[in-house]
Amino acid sequence: MPPASISLVLVAVAVAVAVLPAAALFGGEGKSLTLTLERTSHDGVEMSQLRDRDRARHGRILQQQLTGVIDFPVEGTYDPFLVGLYYTRVKLGTPPKEFYVQIDTGSDVLWVSCNSCNGCPTSSGLQIQLEFFDPRSSSTASLISCSDRRCDLGSESSDSLCSGQNQCSYRFQYGDGSGASGFYASDLMYFDTIIGNSLASNSSAPIVFGCSTSQTGDLTKMDRAVDGIFGFGQQGFSVISQLSSLGITPNVFSHCLKGGNGGGGGGGGILVLGQIVEPNLVYTPLVPSQPHYNLNLQSIAVNGQILPIDPAVFQTSNNRGTIIDSGTTLAYLSEEAYDPFVNAITQTVSQSVRPLVSKGIQCYLITSSVSEIFPPVSLNFAGGASMLLKPEDYLLQQNSISGAAVWCIGFQKLQGQGITILGDLVLKDKIVVYDLAGQRIGWANYDCSSSVNVSTSTGNGKTEFFNAGQLPLALPSSALPSLPKPCSCGAGLPFSVVAAFFARHPL
Repeated sequence: MPPASISLVLVAVAVAVAVLPAAALFGGEGKSLTLTLERTSHDGVEMSQLRDRDRARHGRILQQQLTGVIDFPVEGTYDPFLVGLYYTRVKLGTPPKEFYVQIDTGSDVLWVSCNSCNGCPTSSGLQIQLEFFDPRSSSTASLISCSDRRCDLGSESSDSLCSGQNQCSYRFQYGDGSGASGFYASDLMYFDTIIGNSLASNSSAPIVFGCSTSQTGDLTKMDRAVDGIFGFGQQGFSVISQLSSLGITPNVFSHCLKGGNGGGGGGGGILVLGQIVEPNLVYTPLVPSQPHYNLNLQSIAVNGQILPIDPAVFQTSNNRGTIIDSGTTLAYLSEEAYDPFVNAITQTVSQSVRPLVSKGIQCYLITSSVSEIFPPVSLNFAGGASMLLKPEDYLLQQNSISGAAVWCIGFQKLQGQGITILGDLVLKDKIVVYDLAGQRIGWANYDCSSSVNVSTSTGNGKTEFFNAGQLPLALPSSALPSLPKPCSCGAGLPFSVVAAFFARHPL
């Protein structure tokens, strides 16, 4: 997650600093593993607060195998006007202890609070039991020294530094002034895996993770406290890099997050360490040598008409570019792109709605369905891939006035900055695949309350398609489908995010 709200608030933008490419040290055959991602939300907040938190996060730039699938139950709801978190549970140490960690695609390191931590919260408003990791209480724990090659990797990517005690450590500072510091440890991570026709319970793999001894700022607040952060960046210290280096997972992960417009059915989703298979997926290349998930956005169309925006506005450079970030609640456009975008929307609907400005944001009074009034929007990327947005993907309902609903533009303006950030507002209700091996990202509109197809590679090099929702039943091998079948990963759960999980390394 990015500096500021990244630590604990999904409402922030995940932006981690350039690091050594994962491929530099890690790489391996594909496998799949499923982790549970949980998101909880509470305490309604105003859009301006969401925007402030996101802006703070934008400032954070830190510097022969078997396969299996795991489906964990999750809890929580999704709502862009509530302070929400996506988190999963991981078990570390011997005996294993369970920790709740926030999923963050904008940073690379998994860290949890450790004993004798200064400023670490001891209780959480998310109604979860917070824990502290104690290396002395785990028979399999060991500390990472400065001479360890993994510490060298982290130092090249600014994820680690060395102390006077020859101890590999870290110090992360976030844009809102909060921070976390501590040291690195290695220990076992436990998980249940379906391999072939059997359930392998309490499988484990050694991982390197951070042990935080100090937290400051928002990280200390108890209302949305978790045990730590689970980095999903593409650098060497990230979970996906470590797992793929062990041949436990392929170098790809996917998610499908449910939107919050379905009443009691809103929220939830799927997260897969592996590849979701969907025939309507379109792909665009990742911009090479970038620390974040940067894409080449080329143009924006409203109602089929390309907007008059200079393509140079979207080109990636030191202070420009387009970032995909599931840790950002809203979406952000540079000033040069924002004004033409909002003007085009307003002109298209001006005869059917009453435009108004609320707290500096363009809003509309509507008495009928937004899908019947507002135009489709298309974000057009390199390689011919377009991301099609429904009105609900760029509008947010605020309240109502005299029986008329107030809908506002959910995209926010980044004044003085050339960055475009696509957060949950546009990523929801879509399968998004991060193919790091192929250096591309793909997506397709999808009902994320439905099951998905998940592919894995077996020890004999064969690709199989698992129904992750049924795998825990330990079906016999004869019952496994030879053709893709839906994976009910997270389907039917109030808030589920599954990750196809296998044997692996540092999370």
